Amino acid sequence: MGRVTQTTTDAAVLHPASPVDAPWWHDAVIYQIYPRSWADSDGDGVGDLPGITARLPYLRELGVDAIWLSPFYVSPMHDAGYDVADYRNIDPVFGSLGDADTLIATAHDLGIKVIVDLVPNHSSSEHEWFRAALAAAPGSPERGRYMFREGKGEDGSEPPNNWPSVFGGAGWTRVVEADGTPGQWYLHLFDTTQPDYDWTNPEVGDEFVSILSFWCDRGVDGFRVDVANALVKEEGLPDFDGPLQAFDATDHNPEAALPPAHGEEADQPRAPMWDQEGVHEIYRRWRATLEAMPGPERILCAEAWVKPGSRLARYVREDEMHQAFNFDFLDTHWDATQLHDVIEASYRDNDAVGAPTTWVLSNHDVVRHASRLGLDQSLPRPNGIAADQPQPDAELGLRRARAATMLMLGLPGSAYIYQGEELGLPESTDMPDEFRQDPTFARTRGKETGRDGCRVPMPWVRDAPSLGFGPGDGTWLPQPESYGRLAVDQQEGVAGSTLELYRSMLAARRVDRLGLGSASWHELSDDDVVAFVNASPDGSRRTLVLVNLGTEAVELPEGATVTHQSEELTGDGRVPTDVAVWARI
Repeated sequence: MGRVTQTTTDAAVLHPASPVDAPWWHDAVIYQIYPRSWADSDGDGVGDLPGITARLPYLRELGVDAIWLSPFYVSPMHDAGYDVADYRNIDPVFGSLGDADTLIATAHDLGIKVIVDLVPNHSSSEHEWFRAALAAAPGSPERGRYMFREGKGEDGSEPPNNWPSVFGGAGWTRVVEADGTPGQWYLHLFDTTQPDYDWTNPEVGDEFVSILSFWCDRGVDGFRVDVANALVKEEGLPDFDGPLQAFDATDHNPEAALPPAHGEEADQPRAPMWDQEGVHEIYRRWRATLEAMPGPERILCAEAWVKPGSRLARYVREDEMHQAFNFDFLDTHWDATQLHDVIEASYRDNDAVGAPTTWVLSNHDVVRHASRLGLDQSLPRPNGIAADQPQPDAELGLRRARAATMLMLGLPGSAYIYQGEELGLPESTDMPDEFRQDPTFARTRGKETGRDGCRVPMPWVRDAPSLGFGPGDGTWLPQPESYGRLAVDQQEGVAGSTLELYRSMLAARRVDRLGLGSASWHELSDDDVVAFVNASPDGSRRTLVLVNLGTEAVELPEGATVTHQSEELTGDGRVPTDVAVWARI
């Protein structure tokens, strides 16, 4: 018996249409560029800003509205740039401020907006503030910018509390004072080289407002905010014995990974390092700062692994952020009932605060969905895949990934695409350990594979050095053999290729304003099928978006005209298993 009870194609509206003149970020498709792995202009094996600029016409042809650049700031690169030493300059490995200016101007000339990463929870241990803190005495203003605390025990040799690091190991490191004696401890929720700021210090807040202004003055259109739920910690820094759930299912075991993190839905206390009330005042100040600036509207997008969805929606209230990644959607298994539930809940929670829903399936922190969906769907999402672990079914994973993307791009709201997913790139699962650079791998002594497998450099030309990534043969992470046949030049102009499917979907999405449409469940929705109608704001167009997750082919309603399909349909026009369609009705 199906779970969706509506019996007509005019079912109750799941999500109302947006105005046709809604702000650009309500329905934008934003493409994430991981700068180290996009394009290398100088042959050193690492991607850079000139390389990105040279490849921007490709993104215009793809049909995206904006790009999001992962960090390009000065950094020792202990965490691939998420350990920032200077927020107002470009690391030489990527280029210069002049290169950044050229990139922004070129993107704007092509009609592409530019969003940059902001990392406000922590700095690099090589940031001038932290170096000054280490040189200063306990209780000094310099140390007051970070979370320095006295240790426990008679001699202070025990950490201030029991918090672990997300990357493995302890969340505290003890420093050696100027006189050579063991001293205070500093908090680092991530790597030891990423000390957490103390956001109760007004100097920290003023500094980040200044950083926002600096990049807005250089022309950026917004900021993706790293671990936006982590900046404020519970007063007193109490011990906590529950699961961290920093990246939801990446706690990596069934017992810890899946339950909600908040007491509203389970007997789980709220973790004292996540989702504290004080973060909202920070983002209200940032929103007001951006709105007071002259020029085009600029946005804030939260990376916040927060449950339940009603708490995540608080980050996108009208005076806070504009977008928040829908990680519940990303984490949902290939199951029609679960997808129904997460779509319904996402619209309910976000519509309640007047915010668009921001869909995403892959990024630089998770296993690519072309591989993830080819794994056992009864298990939590893994943190990387090593050669000695269960391997995804590549054909099944790509088939489901194409269908999942068609579902995502058919949903009203905004959507983020991670570089290479438009090629159907899989996770690199055979990378030798000696190449791995994710601090998670080192800090857990290989227990956790980490995120390197989704960060491998892009393949552009099959028969070129480094698959066209750059003029040299070397790449900072090795490219798997499978990437050659998936290179851009192997898919451009090829009917049915994943690249051409993405181009076609993005073009239709723009023309038909699918991102601004209303959504209503269709009568075909049940325990095996996700089906809804996306109706244009002016009512002139009705698109049926249908994904078959069952075992039997599904017959489309009479009169439906298929415009897009993720794979071939049956000879009599039915939708096979793990296939999606868009159809005019």
